[in-house]
Amino acid sequence: MSSSIIRLACNVNNYHWGKHGLHSKAAQFAATNPGVTIDDSQTYAELWMGTHPSGPSKVFGTETALSSIIEQNPEQALGVQVSRKFDGQLPFLFKVLSIEKALSIQAHPDKTLAQKLYAERPAVYKDGNHKPEMSIALTDFVAMSGFRPLEEIAAFIGEYPEFAVLVKESAEAFLSAVETGDDAEKRKQLRALFAELMNARAEDVQQQLDVLLARVSPASDPLDISTDALVHRLNMEYPGDVGVFCVFMLNVLRLVPGDAFFMGPNDPHAYIFGDCIECMATSDNVVRAGLTPKLRDVPVLVDMLTYDYGTPEGKLLRPVPFAETRHSLVYDPPIDEFSVVRTALAPAQAEPVPALDGPQVLLAVEGKGRLLVPANEGDAYELMPGHVYFVRAGTNVIIEADESSSLVTYSALCLA
Repeated sequence: MSSSIIRLACNVNNYHWGKHGLHSKAAQFAATNPGVTIDDSQTYAELWMGTHPSGPSKVFGTETALSSIIEQNPEQALGVQVSRKFDGQLPFLFKVLSIEKALSIQAHPDKTLAQKLYAERPAVYKDGNHKPEMSIALTDFVAMSGFRPLEEIAAFIGEYPEFAVLVKESAEAFLSAVETGDDAEKRKQLRALFAELMNARAEDVQQQLDVLLARVSPASDPLDISTDALVHRLNMEYPGDVGVFCVFMLNVLRLVPGDAFFMGPNDPHAYIFGDCIECMATSDNVVRAGLTPKLRDVPVLVDMLTYDYGTPEGKLLRPVPFAETRHSLVYDPPIDEFSVVRTALAPAQAEPVPALDGPQVLLAVEGKGRLLVPANEGDAYELMPGHVYFVRAGTNVIIEADESSSLVTYSALCLA
């Protein structure tokens, strides 16, 4: 690897749930790649930055894959410790997601389950790795994550008879556990309640949705997270889908730019609206059960979840100051594969970033500036929204804003 900094050209995909044209941050950033023209009638859902074979990044202006550069000298590119721990592979996948239409009620398996699913059904589950992931809002953002406090779910059973009908066989034991059960009993009955809901007959779901939609009010604001507004929105996007009723069981989060939440293995979640940064272990394993036209694997999803429950605030991941920097914060989830650093600079400010033992993938999201390499005087790499760089392990860099512009960057990194 001859250069310590490599600009990347990154893949954008067009899943149906993405935002249209340049309303999509993924599209805006992808438009900086050579030969990319954005079509306003097309949806743009995800920009992938990394080495995953489903969307591998390339050296900008060439057909050379980043993975092939790393393979030439993994210990130089990734650092000795990271290379040895992760078998010479970049251990994370960095993304930008732009969501117009909710994407599935889903969870990602832990390593043991991932390996089992991959061995049994490789056509569905594409690899044997786990997929913990973290999302950081780029715009106002709405998502569901983790089970609500059980008292809230119990209150919804009383308040929404349509929901109660779909869980009538398990509701009594669940309500009793909420009142008097220990944690193990509460999780057991939460599982039973969720399983009954997700296995409800399609005609029963449709019947109860018809009654519910007739009596609750819709809203036009995509950021309205009231229960009634979400019921209407999700049914409009996925008519008759049992996932609509998950608003009564899962926490709903409304985030502002810079807010983050972490989704560990076997943790249910769904994105509803907005743009975000996402980082995850290098995997594409997803177990879905609602709000999707794709394969639903309800038995696996019900069986795999931990049934942790709690408040929306408990899902948030707070950033802390990063190393010896002055303008950078690190989002550091409880896993080895990745952390993410946000650097925000006022005009003419500069942020020296010390050499790290692992690799970085850096994305500029706002403003203008430069990425400087002090060891190589004169090496300056332009930073504008959508510019992506791979930074080799052990490289000191300076992130610098233009005199007339602020600058915001996000860097995915591994310090295992």
